[in-house]
Amino acid sequence: MMSANLRTNQCIATCPACGLLCDDVLLENKQNKLNVLNNNCAKSFAFFAPSLDENLINTTPKIANKPATLQQAIMHAAKLLKQAKQPAFSGLSTDIAGFRAIYHLAQKTNASLQHANAQSMARNIDVLQSAGWQTTTLTEVKNRADVLVCIGSDIVSHHPRFFERFILQDGMFVSAKQREIIFIGENLSLEKLKNDAVEATSLLPCRAADLPEITLVLRALVTGKQLKAITVAGVKVSDLQSIADKLKNAKYAVLAWVAKDLDFAHAELTIQNMTETVVTLNQTTRAGALPLGGSDGDTSANNANTWLSGLALNDTHIEHDCMLWVNSFSADKLPPKTDKPLIVLGNINHRLEQAPDVFIPIATPGLDCSGTLFRVDSAVVLPLKKVRGYHQPTLALPTLSEVVSEIESLL
Repeated sequence: MMSANLRTNQCIATCPACGLLCDDVLLENKQNKLNVLNNNCAKSFAFFAPSLDENLINTTPKIANKPATLQQAIMHAAKLLKQAKQPAFSGLSTDIAGFRAIYHLAQKTNASLQHANAQSMARNIDVLQSAGWQTTTLTEVKNRADVLVCIGSDIVSHHPRFFERFILQDGMFVSAKQREIIFIGENLSLEKLKNDAVEATSLLPCRAADLPEITLVLRALVTGKQLKAITVAGVKVSDLQSIADKLKNAKYAVLAWVAKDLDFAHAELTIQNMTETVVTLNQTTRAGALPLGGSDGDTSANNANTWLSGLALNDTHIEHDCMLWVNSFSADKLPPKTDKPLIVLGNINHRLEQAPDVFIPIATPGLDCSGTLFRVDSAVVLPLKKVRGYHQPTLALPTLSEVVSEIESLL
């Protein structure tokens, strides 16, 4: 096994940079700097080897942009939450343990919860709640899918290793050369896809805004409807009929999308057209929907919130008199501008546009501490390791759970 041949400065880790949670990443620690050795994923590189320039990183807690001790910052955050009557906890980019701690604090303070990806999450949740759906898993895709239709989403940009790990490899019941990949949409990074191992790959270009109409026609054709129209939104109906025939003749068809890319009016109708197409296909063959995404811990946050409260995490508009912003993963995602008190429990690489009332740097799961996350298909929970070691004692960061528990104890 690979682990038996690892050097003392190497380890295998799980990468939380996207929803795939690739658990085969080989890391090497050289002079306290991590290097990814076994893949070319830009997201993995950016996650495991961020800048650690002491002049740039935010490792010191701050109150009103002035350095403070951790305990002082925690006490001030608790004071602001005590004064608030309608706090909002936003961002929520963390692992399962971190979200559980935030959830319990929200219950104690009567706070609303909103993930940074709330708008894109809501597109999927609206369809799931109103009509239900029949989804598949990444493992089933690898083992069975012979026709994959990617609709309106640049999957390669969101999940650089999706095709490498689940499509370009042979599965238990289908070989890579037997698969057919069909892309419907625009601005798809097909040049990034090395598809020499795939028998057939085709692109049906169309505008994103036309996807509700196009997917509706595809759904009708799969159902067996006869259409008089020759084109729909500039796309030949005969081309859509060809795709419908391939879906109906497939042994295991998969329709995949990333909700974040479906950013246009009535996007939820596009998703429902896809999921209802899957329902129709399953009457005569096997098919599954594959909603991809899962960045910033949003799949884990929604799953944890559902089992703790019985409700989906889908607040998209929140009135508040104090905001607590949580982001332990991505330094690029910043809190929305607010004129209310702002508490940030954040990544050490944050470049905050607005100086918060309280800033507390927290450990990043998968780098500075261990943790767990749901994979995007919610089929498995994967462990994250502490892989970054600091020689500077000032960079021994507290976890989100530790900080939140301290705040809660003061309320």
